[in-house]
Amino acid sequence: MNSTLDISPLTDWITLDGKPFIIAGPCSAESEEQLRQTALALKNLNQAGSRVHAIRAGVWKPRTRPNSFEGMGEAALPWIQTVRKEVGLPFATEIATPQHLELALKYGIDFVWIGARTTVNPFTVQEIADALRGVDIPVLIKNPINPELALWVGAIERIQRAGVKKIAAIHRGFSTHQPSKYRNLPLWQIPIELKSIFPNLPIIGDPSHIAGKREFLAELAQKAMDINYDGLIIESHINPAVALSDAAQQLTPAALGDLLARLQVRQARTTSPETQGQMEELRNRMDRADREIIEAIANRMAIVEEAGEHKRDHNIAIFQVERWNEVFKTRADWGEKMHLNKEFVAELYKVIHLESIRKQTEVMHSANSGEV
Repeated sequence: MNSTLDISPLTDWITLDGKPFIIAGPCSAESEEQLRQTALALKNLNQAGSRVHAIRAGVWKPRTRPNSFEGMGEAALPWIQTVRKEVGLPFATEIATPQHLELALKYGIDFVWIGARTTVNPFTVQEIADALRGVDIPVLIKNPINPELALWVGAIERIQRAGVKKIAAIHRGFSTHQPSKYRNLPLWQIPIELKSIFPNLPIIGDPSHIAGKREFLAELAQKAMDINYDGLIIESHINPAVALSDAAQQLTPAALGDLLARLQVRQARTTSPETQGQMEELRNRMDRADREIIEAIANRMAIVEEAGEHKRDHNIAIFQVERWNEVFKTRADWGEKMHLNKEFVAELYKVIHLESIRKQTEVMHSANSGEV
């Protein structure tokens, strides 16, 4: 599926000057002074050569458990209103209900985003979409907390069908019970697939929520630039050590400035004929390699069908766990010896194995139905 959304280009609603769209600010607006100091320090980065285009500040904080700091609520909105005038930069905050949207509009919030815990609920997203009808405000939509692309696509479509034309997606990673150095798994393939579905949809990386720890922010921010994201949203607090929420993943404005200064922004494409020619040759070689891979898989599946027929004729079950364990281990080991990522090869063979079972089941079924 590939669809061009009826949305405005990012450059129609924010002046970027050829730079990635950078949104920065505290996880939560904790006090007017904390917000002012942070916002002024972020604005000063612009004079030092970095570029922060908008300030983020959480007002309503959906927490996993009660008795955690859940934001200052409406009390924080006048602070944003005041500080916004002082720094002259647009402000963004998260909304989770139509009532939040109404208050955000009342106090002149420039952008809103829909959080991961909201995106996961189509009923709530639709309520927000209905409240957005006739409202001209940029809406950023975070991926759902679980790795379900359809929920993300559905949330984007609901907001777009409400008449909102200023839309972007935020990739903030996915909840997991797997051991990981990150707070949330990046699962880069999901936002990449989203981009393949909606090629004109801007995607903004959220390294803060993927990382969970500030020491991983730079590598994740660079990865987002390497795969051509349109911008970043990064949490920055004037004094992260005393932050009331997500202290471990927030940077001081000075540290953020260092990160942005080191960030390498990639070109979407080159205008050099020589480089274009080299890339074309490499792509041709990849195409040939891919054809060889497909031919090899087709050959393997033909053998799988023969194996299915043999199992059918001798009343042997399709799945043998010992054989699967052998394949799963040996192929990953072979790949590692050829300098391939062991986990990648293991995942690849999971897919191949599932298709092998499907094909052998088909052979069994065709025999039982009298087709063979």
